[in-house]
Parts: sequence; structure tokens; C-alpha cells
Amino acid sequence: MNFMQETERLLGFIKEATSPYHAVYTAERLLSAAGFEEIQETSRFDIKKGGKYYAKRAGNALIAFIIPEKPTSFSIAAAHTDSPCFRIKSNPEHNAGNLYTTLDIEGYGGALLAPWFDRPLSVAGRIAYKDGNEIKTALYDAKRPLVMIPSLAIHMNRKANEGIALSIQKDMLPLFSEGNGKKTLSDIIMEETGIDRILGDDLYIYSASEPAIWGSERQFFSAPRIDDLMCAWAAVTALSETGNPSSIAMTALFSSEETGSGSVSGALSDFLASIISRISSSLGMDDEEKAIAIASSFMLSADNGHAVHPAHIDKADPENHPVLNGGVLIKYSAQNKYMTDGETGAYVKMLCSDNGIPYQVFHNHSDIPGGSTLGNLSAEKISIRGADIGAAQLAMHSPYETAGVRDSEYLYRLFKAFFRR
Repeated sequence: MNFMQETERLLGFIKEATSPYHAVYTAERLLSAAGFEEIQETSRFDIKKGGKYYAKRAGNALIAFIIPEKPTSFSIAAAHTDSPCFRIKSNPEHNAGNLYTTLDIEGYGGALLAPWFDRPLSVAGRIAYKDGNEIKTALYDAKRPLVMIPSLAIHMNRKANEGIALSIQKDMLPLFSEGNGKKTLSDIIMEETGIDRILGDDLYIYSASEPAIWGSERQFFSAPRIDDLMCAWAAVTALSETGNPSSIAMTALFSSEETGSGSVSGALSDFLASIISRISSSLGMDDEEKAIAIASSFMLSADNGHAVHPAHIDKADPENHPVLNGGVLIKYSAQNKYMTDGETGAYVKMLCSDNGIPYQVFHNHSDIPGGSTLGNLSAEKISIRGADIGAAQLAMHSPYETAGVRDSEYLYRLFKAFFRR
């Protein structure tokens, strides 16, 4: 098995996917190269057996699928395109005592704040502009270190290593230019894109640190946005390389997971339910056939989980200790934060065992509950049984996270086996 090859493919995907919009664009290119045809939610679906299709919503979510000759159910791999970071506010240039210009930002998701200091950062997202009588959008990525969040020297805060409360509005504003700044961020974007007036934007600060493969045997890798682009890459790549599935093979990439999924492109939206309903109608299924297909379907809700931390083993469940490179995580929660139950978890274990894929079990420490993810939230709109899976990682929600090289291969192989079965 070429574990390194799959990790290098993943890191290439991560480097391109600098915002949720770029994640969808990167996935779209991969799917198009594999012969998938784009369909629009604003047009009538013309779905044919044997066809491969994808649809986008709001620029930051995508659902792709393959129709077999005898479609009777759906095999769905779900992941998300967003990661905790900072969103740039409107008119962001902030004058800091006539000495510097910083950018006004707000937190997006539950970011681990301290690691954002003193590392190269950049800006990516999308912009909206007028073209004739239409509003159009375009992707933007500065593709270079553009800002930095400097920490306060220990000489000015002798208690810095004792733990400090950080204010995003005061402590985390990225340094953009000197003095009052001759150019605004919009000026730079317009110069680089050739657009003469920006009417709106969805721009984010992202870590520009280069991914690294490291360790005594190069068995670990670190990169920005591993959560959840590791799962998104594996799900899209496996689908793009799948032929003649036995059920309707589908990858659903949602956005807004890190902020609760309550958006038009999140797992709580009707995106998945709508696509499934329209596929069923286009294939001529009646209500009874559609209901049977949904009841016969299965979802792998893919979002990474916590590996045991080498210095904080006590933060993990006392009996279940997931580790980097230990195999696919199968995630359980008594509070239904994850959709796995005894039966659906057994199915994933069987799928792994039949294909030589290692797996491990994840439970949160009973006094440290985790948050909800995609599967149980999407079930509020369409009830499909399934299991929550992922890869074990360290430093979740840091701008530079760590995972195991072999786990990239294990996730990818699980999705390929899932789509074939």
C-alpha cells in the first residue's frame, strides 16, 4: 500500500482548498476530470442511469452522485468544507494609533486561538460584483502571506505563560500595513482580479503554513484544515474513482458545520433531501419506491475525531484510546451526537474487516462531551441510518493540525469499499 502517495494527494487538495468555496471548486475540478456533469438546482434534472452528476449550492457545498443501472438505494458519504478561522468584516481596515493598519475580523467556529499568533496568514474566499444587470461571484485567494497576528512579547506580559484570556476584537486583529495604509484590502483584490467594484464578499483569514510530513519514520503529517478536508478529499476522490456502483453512490459536502450547520448549505438545510427527491423523480420513482429507497440507504458521516494526546491521556475515554495511524474511527455517543448505533457500527466494522482496513472505536470522555456533526443533523430533514466515522487527529481546530499518514489511505479505501458494496 502506498500510504505516502495518498497523503500527498490529500495535501495537494488541502493547499488548494483555502476556503469552503475553494474546497468546492477543487472537488469540482476533480469530479469534472472524472467525467461528472454539473446540473443546476435552478433547472429541471435530467438524470440517466449510468450517469455521473454533481450540483453545487451557495458556492460552498456540493453533492455528487453516480446512478447505477438498477438504482434501489443511496450510499452517502458526507463531510464538510469549512474549518474554524476568522471571517473579515466589511470595511475592515482599522487604524491602530496612526502607526499600523489592522483588519477587523470575527471568529468563525470554535477556533483554538493561541496557535494563530506569529504564523504566516493569507486571505481567501469569494467576491461579488456587478456585470451588466447581473450579480456575479468570483473566487479570490491572495496565495501569499498577506497578514500576521503578532503576539505580545513576554517582557510586556510576564504572566503570558500562565494562561491568558484572548479577545478576538483586541488581541487577534491581523497586521495588514504600516501607518494608515495607502491600499485597502479591496484595492489589492481589485488590482489582482481586474474587477473595478466589489459589491460584497465572503473572505476569510487562513493559515498559509506549508504542510509537512514528519516523524521518526515520516508517519505523521501536519497541515491547516485537516478537519474536515481529510474526509472531504477521501470521499470525493473515492467517488470519482468508482465505477458501476450497486446503489446510487453519493458524496455530500456541506458547509457551516463549524457554526452549527444552520445555513442554506449546511447539514440542517434541505440540500440533501432536495437532491435525493429530485433524483428519485427524474428516475421515475413513485412515492412508495422513493420511500423504500430511502429506508434502504446508508450514510457514512465523516468528520475527524480526537486521538489520545501524548501529554493528556486523562482527557480521553479511559478504555478507548484512538491513536494516529490506528485506523478509521467509528464514533459513538449516548447523547446522539453521532448517528452510530450497535447495528450500524457493526456494518462499518464488517466493511473494514472484509477489506483489510484497520478500525478503532471513539467515545468522548464522559465529563468532556463533544459536539454534533453531519449525520444526526441531516436526519432532521431526511431520515437515513448510518454511522459516524473519521480519522484520529491531534490539535483539532488549530490552524495547524496533525494526523497519521496511514489513516489517509484507510479512509480512502473505506469509501471505495462502501461505494462498491
